[in-house]
Amino acid sequence: MCTSWFDRTENRDPGIGPKVPRSAVHGLDAAAPASGDPPADAPVSVDPGGPGYPSGIALEPVVDVPAGGAPSGRTPVPVNPSPGVRWHALARALRPRQWIKNLLVFVAPAAAGELHHWPVAWRASVAFVLFCPLASGLYLLNDAVDAEADRVHPRKRHRPIASGAVSERLAVGLGGALVALSVAAGGLVFSWQMAVVMGTYAAITLAYTLRLKREPVIELAAVASGFVLRAIAGGVATHVPLSSWFLVVVSFGALFVVTGKRMAEHRQLGEDRGAHRASLELYTTSFLQSTLVLSASVTATTYCLWAFQRAGALRHTSHHEIWIQLTVVPVVLGLLYVLRLLDAGQGGAPEELVLKDHFLQLMAVAWVALFAVGLYA
Repeated sequence: MCTSWFDRTENRDPGIGPKVPRSAVHGLDAAAPASGDPPADAPVSVDPGGPGYPSGIALEPVVDVPAGGAPSGRTPVPVNPSPGVRWHALARALRPRQWIKNLLVFVAPAAAGELHHWPVAWRASVAFVLFCPLASGLYLLNDAVDAEADRVHPRKRHRPIASGAVSERLAVGLGGALVALSVAAGGLVFSWQMAVVMGTYAAITLAYTLRLKREPVIELAAVASGFVLRAIAGGVATHVPLSSWFLVVVSFGALFVVTGKRMAEHRQLGEDRGAHRASLELYTTSFLQSTLVLSASVTATTYCLWAFQRAGALRHTSHHEIWIQLTVVPVVLGLLYVLRLLDAGQGGAPEELVLKDHFLQLMAVAWVALFAVGLYA
């Protein structure tokens, strides 16, 4: 049997291990094959992890890559070369940057003007802390289920589970434990009502992960419900009653955020959108744009109604209700700004906008300042 130069230097038998193109082997001059060697464009065999192979990289079996062509099998992805847990990758898999969404538990007591009371602020903070491991556990379960689909996404393929840095078995085990413990802690620390809210959030998210994400429109409502349930949890934890207008504003605001993310994915993924998310294949650009405008319109309208109702309730106790009414300005400007970003093909990651976009941060500060003056001055 003929052996290639690479096989001889590695002291390995040809035919062992997954196949990669000769051009992919660094340092190999394919222009002048030795006598009896296969053609330069023929695949050679490599033993991943063998002597001299670069550490920290492994290839999935078996990927045939013809010269100048794309792999006919799955694309090789990096995996954890050591038997231990890569703690940095596991920490990233928990998605701590997504915890910013849990700040919604402070919205209800803040809107009611109760957050400056220490017991209320403390209970809202505890609710925030409990939602962090709950959300992380659900993200682990979701990423474990979506690992194959995430590998075709231009950004999500770098997630720890999709890239192989964290095993799917570990993600499922740890995720399930975090969800169960968080819901139980919510019931013990607060009440059974809090456990019901957290359990409902977990159940809807798991249903979305396993089935609902394939159903158009329903999947939008399922994801939006996660935002709404966080806000409801803040009211339950602090014993603050939630007004009807408040719930409508939060619901349609959440729908606006989720639809904007879907529209960004619809554009970025192009023809591969169905491989990543089945429901994206069933959406049209015009439908997503219409839903975005609808949700933004209802959010702005109902926020105006809530703000003027709130200002009317303060009329007999304060002469600064105009400041509550002026909070409409940063809210509407923020909605229009996000609409412009989405129309330009940007703004698909809400957490990135909150953390990095200075205009939206300025609008948030303006809203807080106006509301605080109207409520506490």
